[in-house]
Amino acid sequence: MAVCIAVIAKENYPLYIRSVPTENELKFHYTVHTSLDVVDEKISAMGKALVDQRELYLGLLYPTEDYKVYGYVTNSKVKFVMVVDSSNTALRDNEIRSMFRKLHNSYTDIMCNPFYNPGDRIHSRAFDNTVTSMMMQVC
Repeated sequence: MAVCIAVIAKENYPLYIRSVPTENELKFHYTVHTSLDVVDEKISAMGKALVDQRELYLGLLYPTEDYKVYGYVTNSKVKFVMVVDSSNTALRDNEIRSMFRKLHNSYTDIMCNPFYNPGDRIHSRAFDNTVTSMMMQVC
């Protein structure tokens, strides 16, 4: 189960951050922003191969005692970061990939909205519902 999901713009400012236990919200914001360094390292390590690659899933960025942080980058360099509870051992890598694909599809729907200005914060009920379903998903 995801405890925090974030969408980060190409310029590394948050477009959307949502966390389940709201009392730890600042901790999750810090975790998401510190993971951006790891995302940049992985992108630069992939180099030119990232452009040719269809799968943009970065995998496990780093584990902590309580959480695991996963990353995903779109073709337009928008980053998705998902913080997952470490106690959930049933959550497999392919399930994380499918959650990122679902999140990417929902983000694409927002980008196709003619009333959304790219680069603005995301205020979409459909996107919120997608994120909520991923956070409430029990595996």
